Amino acid sequence: MNPRINARPQKTGMADGILRNLDIKSKEIAEIAGVSRSTVSRVINNYPNVPAKTREKVMRVIEQYNYFPNISAQILAGKKTKTLGLFFIDQSHFSEDSSANLLITGIIENASILGYNVLAYIIRDLSTADNMKNVKEVFYQERIAGGIFIGAENHEPIVEELIAGGFIVGILDQVLPGRSEPNRIVYNLDNEGAAMQAVDYLVRLNHTKIGIINSTMSRASASFKFKGFMNRMQHHGLEVKKHWIMHGQYESGGYEAMDNLIRNSTDLPTAIFAANDSIAFGAIRAANDHQLKVPDDISIIGINDQKLSAYYKPALTTFRSNFKEFISGITTSVIEAVENGVANESIKVTLDLELVERESCKRVEE
Repeated sequence: MNPRINARPQKTGMADGILRNLDIKSKEIAEIAGVSRSTVSRVINNYPNVPAKTREKVMRVIEQYNYFPNISAQILAGKKTKTLGLFFIDQSHFSEDSSANLLITGIIENASILGYNVLAYIIRDLSTADNMKNVKEVFYQERIAGGIFIGAENHEPIVEELIAGGFIVGILDQVLPGRSEPNRIVYNLDNEGAAMQAVDYLVRLNHTKIGIINSTMSRASASFKFKGFMNRMQHHGLEVKKHWIMHGQYESGGYEAMDNLIRNSTDLPTAIFAANDSIAFGAIRAANDHQLKVPDDISIIGINDQKLSAYYKPALTTFRSNFKEFISGITTSVIEAVENGVANESIKVTLDLELVERESCKRVEE
């Protein structure tokens, strides 16, 4: 099964019927540019003996048609690749977060079980021209049969371009209503529901002053956590003070957010909802450094239930996600689409999270 939905220029039925040439060859590039195939080859290989105007004309056609020399076809002599691309987009250092490591290693392990290799790419900024070109090359050169993106923004232009181009793309954490392309495979956690449950749980413990340390709002998970948080705060008639709405990435970001709050305000919440366990760990550490005890002085609740969460001091109250199902689900769905062809419409799966009560939250005595 070719990893693309269509093999020749035609309307794909996706992305408003945009014409996509998914199998253009160097011969066709030469014909369109009005030059010889050898000239196209010299331009691609950056030979100096090509007139500037000719080089510019060929490059214009190459860019217009998203042409990349098909290296994999040369190497594999017609054999289809059994390799997935794993693209982890992160401007910080993902190694700080054990959940990120678990996602990456889990996808590699599950792909291996199904007979596939994984090429992993860590991308700091997916918006730069060079990074976008590098990602496109991997797909258009057919080095991979399909790709999985982790950490992309909810609407990531390069991801949408690849889906419109007919490539099989799996995405962890995306909510785009109305998008139902058959080669779009999306797995989410019920982050909005978990945030709502977190507020309800804290309210049952008599907390009325509740803050939030969220992650990057451009990602679907963060926006839905905030939506759920605000929904239930308003439902319970609780005030949300501006300085109680904080943001941070990983443990360092959780520490910085809590440290800034304690340093700059005497009006502190009695509880914090952290967007993930790593942020919660940082917040607890900052509270300890300021001689505030968790949960006696402030309660903290997280999401993800990392392995360390049960052994942290205090043990973290959090929400447990079925990471095994999450990871194996998207990996299997992408590989099945590669092997058997895509379904009639996109695959969208949302998994629930389960509250795990431990020691980091305490009832406020009336």
